[in-house]
This record gives sequence, structure tokens and C-alpha cells, in this order.
Amino acid sequence: MIKVESDGGIFRVTLARPEKRNAIDERMIAELRRALTDAERPGGGVILLAAEGPDFCAGMDLQMMAETADAGSVEFLNAAKRLAELYKAIRYHPKPVIAAVRGRALGGGCGLALACDAVLAAESAQFGFPEVNIGFVPALVMVLLRRVVGEKQAFDSLASGEPVSAPRAYEIGMITRVFPDAELDAGVEAYAAALAAKSATAVGLTKELLYAVDGMSFEAALEAAAEMNALARMTEDARRGFARFVKRG
Repeated sequence: MIKVESDGGIFRVTLARPEKRNAIDERMIAELRRALTDAERPGGGVILLAAEGPDFCAGMDLQMMAETADAGSVEFLNAAKRLAELYKAIRYHPKPVIAAVRGRALGGGCGLALACDAVLAAESAQFGFPEVNIGFVPALVMVLLRRVVGEKQAFDSLASGEPVSAPRAYEIGMITRVFPDAELDAGVEAYAAALAAKSATAVGLTKELLYAVDGMSFEAALEAAAEMNALARMTEDARRGFARFVKRG
């Protein structure tokens, strides 16, 4: 269902269900949660989320959803919460999480990418939320999309159900970078390696503050930032960095 390996500061998590276009089912959610927990071990590095096959992730496994159509509202709610917990585990993970997207990232699979801190895509990749086309609501992914694009762009993507090309997704701020198809792997490796080489403390605290200020007032956000500033100045990485800068000067 997923494959995990670690090398050179990069913790690689690969969706390995290409025969189903890496559609998300309960087993995949559980395995991804375990992999994210395993990746919390001390030390630097980044998490790279990629996929086998031509598509990143087709979204939720519709066959599974059809088979459980009579489960009832309580189980539906619990299933939705399990996916929501996966998104939260990515967003609030202490290490940066990078999504490498080739092919299609649709519905919950697009949400999986958007939950990551950076989304690197092949030029031919497509992102979309086709839920409305089958009478469903893109509810969980809406929360993620609304935090990265404007209101009108979000409505258009969610209500039309039409896919968005990688260049267009980059243009509206949905994703981080776009690479020519043949250069995606090299671009992802270079990006991940560069990020892994940074101070793990500085990157981790930067990620923490970035998402913490989402729901704060301007004044509260500045207060939180001042506290983070003071905390960061006391870290060993910052002290060493200041000392190197002074020595060079």
C-alpha cells in the first residue's frame, strides 16, 4: 500500500497502489499515519511523499465508499475524521513534508498534496476536485484549498469540478513549483536535499509558527512571533549561525 525508506536526510513515503491510481482507503490512511509517526524520530531531514504509477492519487477509493454506502452516519463521520486526522498529521508534523506530484491529484488525493508544506509538480500534472460531478461535497479538501488560494478561485475549482493544470495551479498559488516532466525527479531531489541541509530547528519552528498564526488576530500573531523570536535565539543552531556570521564579518 505504501513504501517507506530513509536515506541522506530524506524520509521517503511512496503511495504504492498504482493499479488503483493510488486511491485512498482505510489501510492507506493507517499506514500513512504510522509512517508519519516513525518519521518523527529526532534529527534533521524532510519527508518526501511521492507515488508509483502515472498518477499521484485519484482520491478516495470509490469502490470502498460504494461498498460501505449503508454503514450509517456515525461510521461516515468517523471515516471522515480519520482522513482529517491524516491531513492534520501532515500539516502539524515537526518536519517539513514535500509532495512530488506526477499525473493526477484528485479529490482527497489533491488534499493529500495540499496538506504538505511544499507541492512540487510535473508540468503535465493536474489537480482537481471532481466530487460535485458525482453528487458529493469536497468538504475536507475545501479547508486545505481555502488556505492556499483566494475565495473566488477556490469556489471555481470546487464547484466546477474541472481539473487545473500544474502551471495554472502554480499561478494561483495552489502549488509551490513546476518542473518539466523529464526534470521532475531531479528537481524534487535537489529541493528536498537543500531543505534537509537547513537547520532542522529553524525549519521546524518556522513551520510551527506559520500555521499557528492562521486563526490569530494581528496583535496575537505578533505576540506569538515575538515569543518564537526569543525562543529561536536560544537554540544552538541560531547561536552557531550568529557566531559564523560575526566571524565572517
